[in-house]
Amino acid sequence: MSLSPTLKKSGNVTALMVALLTACVAFQLNASMLSPALVTMGEELNASQASIGLSQTWFFTAAAVFSLFLPRLSDIIGRKKVLIGMMVMMGVGSIISAMAPDITWLFVGRIIQGVSGPTVPLCLIMLHSAVKDPKKYGALMGLVTAVNGGIAGIDSFVGGYFAEHFGFRSIFWLMVAIAAVAVVLLFILAGESKPGAGTRMDWLGVLFIVIAVGALLTALNEATKLVGGITTVPLVAALALALVSIVSFMAFWKVEKVTDQPMVEIVHLRRRSTWAPLLTTMLTMTGIFAVINGIVPAYVQAVDPGFNIGATQMSLLILTPYALLGWIFGPITGRLAPVIGYTKMLRIGLLGSVAALAIIAFLGLHSLPMMITGTVLLGIMYAGTVNIMLNGLGVVLSPEGNPGFLPGMNAGAFNLGAGLSFLVLPAILVATAPLGGQGSYVTVVVVAMIITAAAFAASLLVPKPVAAEVAS
Repeated sequence: MSLSPTLKKSGNVTALMVALLTACVAFQLNASMLSPALVTMGEELNASQASIGLSQTWFFTAAAVFSLFLPRLSDIIGRKKVLIGMMVMMGVGSIISAMAPDITWLFVGRIIQGVSGPTVPLCLIMLHSAVKDPKKYGALMGLVTAVNGGIAGIDSFVGGYFAEHFGFRSIFWLMVAIAAVAVVLLFILAGESKPGAGTRMDWLGVLFIVIAVGALLTALNEATKLVGGITTVPLVAALALALVSIVSFMAFWKVEKVTDQPMVEIVHLRRRSTWAPLLTTMLTMTGIFAVINGIVPAYVQAVDPGFNIGATQMSLLILTPYALLGWIFGPITGRLAPVIGYTKMLRIGLLGSVAALAIIAFLGLHSLPMMITGTVLLGIMYAGTVNIMLNGLGVVLSPEGNPGFLPGMNAGAFNLGAGLSFLVLPAILVATAPLGGQGSYVTVVVVAMIITAAAFAASLLVPKPVAAEVAS
């Protein structure tokens, strides 16, 4: 007895979801699982926390760079093929990181892991092409994207436990295993699609935009070395790299205007539906990411002025509730987005995130229960709402003739913002250290609040994705 077309389609979507969720889990482990292990990594590699933080920055830099063009390449040579390739490279980078004898090899491994940067947007593109009903897509989108805020809190808890009992290398070996499972499931369960088959990849445009973004992030990294005072080498390096970034972007703009098959059409770059969501994404990540994945965990574990609790307990009290609530609320807000409105949900989440940061800054640094309250609210408002809407908008606002364009650029903005967050906020922490005690931490979180408020202002410019929403 043959299955009806409806049941076949349902089965195909379920199988696809299993494969896509596994890929997203494999990617997410690169970030969230290491958050409670950063202190342990520094101790085992005899490296400073600044160096360990820089390895995180380079991972997000690589992720930002590869996110710029891999989704577009996937439209041309096959989405399934590119996603499997990304999982393989993630596994290779994890092996190198697990075997790293020093901080240099850890950098190499983390950069290779960064090839997997556009995992979530590529998964959403594949899901969007398979699910046409806006409400069903919204709910499934929320489930996939919720992984980006942490795997129901399990990842951070396991990361803290592994770091405390088996060392940081055990975390990378677990990443290798999950990446291998993702490769197998994608190969068996996911279908291939090539909407841009026959199109020539604009590799010259790719070269210039990669140099522009890479040079910009490296310039910012050099600029953070000026915190202790103006010194010649970092200053000259930062200015030179900034100049390289500007010139490369100008070259990219010129190439895209004259080439027959551009990676990005200039008309699309000028649209508010492109630059407004990208600006909102970058500001949001800059304001929030390092707070929840670096500053708060480090503060809670610190003897003075923190609460002096271990990595496992910190994960259980702080990171696990944050991620678990993001996982729970993601499908709910995703389901509501087509009905209430993607942009309206985004703005509600951003205002709630500002309120959560205020609780952390003015109450949480003095009281562990209030710190937990602030991170719980951030889990609902950022991980379970803002993160879902920003990823979703990248897909539903993308030009019809180039579906991989905006999700790829948006993934770049996510990773660029994450990298900026780990550059800017720790630099402010160092610069304000003379304030002593909790003063520097209050300053950092207040700055994060201001940046997140700026993200809310930018969100007011994001247009409503009418085609992806339904009448109330």
